[in-house]
Amino acid sequence: MIATTSRRIARIRPLSRDSGAEHFFVANDAPDFDSEAGRVWTVINSPFPGSPANAGSAPRRGWETGDTVEEGSFIFLAPSVPANVLGMAHNTGQAGRDLPPQAFHKAATSVVGPGDAIELGPGVGRVDPEAELTIVVGSKVRGLTLSNARTAVLGFTIGNDVSARDLQQSDELWISAKSQDTFTPAGPWIVTGLDGAGLAIGIKHNGAELKAASSADLGWGVDEILVYLTSFMTLHPGDLVLTGFPAECAGLVAGDTVTCHIEGIGQLTNPVVAAPWGQPRPPLPDHTF
Repeated sequence: MIATTSRRIARIRPLSRDSGAEHFFVANDAPDFDSEAGRVWTVINSPFPGSPANAGSAPRRGWETGDTVEEGSFIFLAPSVPANVLGMAHNTGQAGRDLPPQAFHKAATSVVGPGDAIELGPGVGRVDPEAELTIVVGSKVRGLTLSNARTAVLGFTIGNDVSARDLQQSDELWISAKSQDTFTPAGPWIVTGLDGAGLAIGIKHNGAELKAASSADLGWGVDEILVYLTSFMTLHPGDLVLTGFPAECAGLVAGDTVTCHIEGIGQLTNPVVAAPWGQPRPPLPDHTF
């Protein structure tokens, strides 16, 4: 894959036995992601100043700023530890733009990384993946305008807004539909210098390519979304904003594999399994509240 952007930034964990729960940030400037140079990364300081959760682990031999590490020596994690994960409702095409912008919150605890399993609880009903261009916030911001909104963007990653459709119907706030554990895969890295406009977006479901679309098909654009969100809340370094899903999806079941791909960023692949916890949920009442 060839990218015209300046840099990839990733949050990673070494595979060495003594790595524990370490996480480091690495960067790669190679324009060809699949080249030999594209698989050699340089350890960098955290790109999220002022965020203790994203401070990274203490340097040690082989993992100090400036050291180079081979891609086979680590695993990719979700690209940040966000305080907030936000999505945009009904943000497709003119129909979405004809409505006021509306966001929903996803639990930060729903975020998982590349290769992590999407877990389907018993009785969850239909669950769909949604491949979404995802803004990675780089600084603490409030009250952005269209003229300065991009100053808040560190870069873009891929987010999968996994959604339980039946629960969306019964839970008008979408908390149970959107915030279940593992329902926000993100990664594998952040791409800086990307405009975000007109990027092809799609999903492979068990290897079969579904109908793709483009970020141009979103109702509200990146800058407008950031202006809207920061009109009522503060965004923090490492926050993730999923911008909407304009393409085709397919229902997930245990045993599936889903790959979300976005032009200029890459692809995010996760297996789907039955959750190893929980009991079937009780019948829902005949009313909602």
